[in-house]
Amino acid sequence: MLPHTMPHRAAIWNFIFGRLSLAAFPLGSNLEDRIVQFTFIGVVVIGVAILAAITKYRKWGYLWREWFTTVDHKKLGIMYMILGTVMLVRGFADAIMMRSQQAFAFGANMGYLPPHHFDQIFSAHGSIMIFFVAMAYIIGLMNYVMPLQIGSRDVAFPYLNNLGFWLTFGGVVLFMISLFVGDFSTAGWLGYPPVSELQQGPGVDYYIWGLQLSGVGSLLSGINFVVTILKMRAPGMTLMKMPVFTWTTLCTSGLIVVSFPFLTASLLMLSIDRYLGTHFFTSGMGGNLMLYINLIWVWGHPEVYILILPLFGVYSEIVPTFSKKPLFGYSSMVYATVAIMVLSYLVWLHHFFTMGSGPAVNSFFSLTTMLISIPTGVKIFNWLFTMYRGRVHLSVPMLWVLGFLFTFSLGGMTGVMLSVAPADFLLHNSLFLVAHFHNVIIGGVVFGIFAAINYWFPKAFGFKLNEFWGKVTFWCWFIGFWVAFGPLYIMGLMGVTRRLSHFTDMSLQKWEIAAWIGALIIFCGIAAFIIQIAVSIKDRKKLACGNDPWDGRTLEWSTSSPPPEYNFAFIPNVRDRDAWMDMKENGGDRRPMEGFNLIHMPKNTASGVVIAALGCICGFALTWFIWWLAIASFIGIFVAIIVHAFTYRSDHHIPAADVSHFEHTGNWNPEQQGVAA
Repeated sequence: MLPHTMPHRAAIWNFIFGRLSLAAFPLGSNLEDRIVQFTFIGVVVIGVAILAAITKYRKWGYLWREWFTTVDHKKLGIMYMILGTVMLVRGFADAIMMRSQQAFAFGANMGYLPPHHFDQIFSAHGSIMIFFVAMAYIIGLMNYVMPLQIGSRDVAFPYLNNLGFWLTFGGVVLFMISLFVGDFSTAGWLGYPPVSELQQGPGVDYYIWGLQLSGVGSLLSGINFVVTILKMRAPGMTLMKMPVFTWTTLCTSGLIVVSFPFLTASLLMLSIDRYLGTHFFTSGMGGNLMLYINLIWVWGHPEVYILILPLFGVYSEIVPTFSKKPLFGYSSMVYATVAIMVLSYLVWLHHFFTMGSGPAVNSFFSLTTMLISIPTGVKIFNWLFTMYRGRVHLSVPMLWVLGFLFTFSLGGMTGVMLSVAPADFLLHNSLFLVAHFHNVIIGGVVFGIFAAINYWFPKAFGFKLNEFWGKVTFWCWFIGFWVAFGPLYIMGLMGVTRRLSHFTDMSLQKWEIAAWIGALIIFCGIAAFIIQIAVSIKDRKKLACGNDPWDGRTLEWSTSSPPPEYNFAFIPNVRDRDAWMDMKENGGDRRPMEGFNLIHMPKNTASGVVIAALGCICGFALTWFIWWLAIASFIGIFVAIIVHAFTYRSDHHIPAADVSHFEHTGNWNPEQQGVAA
């Protein structure tokens, strides 16, 4: 080969592949690469098995028609939940790796994870658990339940609902690719500069574009839910007759609409700093590091309440149902929810009390942080008073509620401790803060998610989840949490700082090993949950239940299980807060069996899948500086949006005969069912 041809070929290679090269793949023989290689093999084996099964049973057409292109809010809600479960396994695998490293990396033993790999793992763990586990579960729950609770046939913008899910899925794909191609960010789950600005390689860029995709998806969902609740409620359902879960969905969606643009803006400025050499956040170059910290936490603290508020709504549905009495203090519960929504915008600075904002600013945010505990306390007392003198049935959903009340209350108390600025100066960068955060997120959000799954699963699939494995899941999580994070509280009070991958003080090892054992117990809880799902599907005929297995109080229990595409053959008229219970008590629970009309519904669309796929390709291309692909995919996104905008046949009609057939039999008749344009 002639020497003068070498630069030419290198230029062609760089043009086609950008900075992507064989060095980006884990092909080495060291332990770090071996871990990634075995993980990759496992993912490939599982992926090939799933694809082979779909092909063998000829389900590709069914999945494309009924699921991938669906605009049905119920199916999208289920897909969000499945996505959250898959990412829970991925995110918890990171947690186990961290706990294993910290349990044994003492003294001369440096552990099995190099520092840069450990930093990638804890950065990925936080990002995945917040954006792709908690948010996926929560948006999935709101998607499935809220339209049924307000007596609506669908959400206001069905297409945006589909697009929002696939954009979130695109963000997941970018995060998963980072596990095998290149590195992930080492700048923590919030990507603080200057680390995120200065880090070379694709890690921070994977982080930025993955979160940008999922953030836009969440924003679309928030807009959708706000409009749906305000404009599509059943006749008679005034705001103060809405179920509390719907109220928490409205407040959560409002927070999403107002806060997620701050996330988008802060990540956009960070990406411009990295790609174009600007210095929004570089203190020595005219920027300000604290600008990023403020922007990200103006999103980040409302995000905490975006996570917990819908689960407050879940508890407010479960407690009255299993106490056999109306919710105590409905109005105060609504006002408390709105107060939390407003106050959540006035507390973000308590995340950086230690950064020199001054005593006046710290005092204001310390006071507002204490104030927000008041409406939260109101909710807890309302749930307790609802149970008082009620006929409490300790089914699996109620066990999760009781576990929440104990665990979350203690986590809230530690939060009040941290709201005192002088105490926060001592505890802020310690393991105490890590324990507190997980206390409220696991004790409030995760417990609520499992409660909701066990509560609404019969509505979605027509059979209950196995009680035994549900209780095993609960006790593993409940015990495992305290064994895992109780030692972190103790070490935090001893002054042990967070984010350490190695320790020199041997006296701490017993506490780290205890925390590791707790993580293993939680792992057993995740395994028990998966077993619960599998066993329940296997025994679904034995576990089959009616449309209203819990003697529910709200409108979703008035439909069939699972509900039809159109939700309600006749839109219900609401006269009371507990609309379905009111109908049962006053003889209005009998479903009409004649007089059905043609029902107008939105048509499925492939636009969401196409736009999200192009967005994912664009994010990957930007990460690796493959400029031609980034430009082509961006143009493709624009073209796909234009094409969809000119698609006029975006709806269909369900004939009255098909509606009548389903309402009488509970099944669609493929030979009878027709679709009239």
